[in-house]
Amino acid sequence: MKFLVVEDDFVSRNLLVRYLRKYGESDVAVNGREGLDIYKLEVEEKRSYDLIFLDIMTPEMDGMEFLEEIRKFEKEKGILGMNGAKIVMTTALGDMDHVKKAFRYQVESYLIKPIEVSKIEEIIKGITE
Repeated sequence: MKFLVVEDDFVSRNLLVRYLRKYGESDVAVNGREGLDIYKLEVEEKRSYDLIFLDIMTPEMDGMEFLEEIRKFEKEKGILGMNGAKIVMTTALGDMDHVKKAFRYQVESYLIKPIEVSKIEEIIKGITE
């Protein structure tokens, strides 16, 4: 499997990447803008990520803006519905407004930090079955 981890916090990013290592390789971005650029490059090169872990509060472009931009880009490229990127939001914020907005952009899941390993395993199992 191939993952993209968009996370500005060093510790959170490294813990997630280290855990995901048993499932495959991870590319990392420290802000939303960098994450979007990496994703677009993958699409242009006819490659894709199995799953994107996206922190909602990243510098330069927050997670919600990233979601909006990625779905707009996918629409322009003819990537629609279930063919779009599978995204898991990761955040310390647990308010329902953020959760509802994220699901409007078709995220797979929304995880509150600290992230439980069992939750990641459930998500990965769900997309591989």
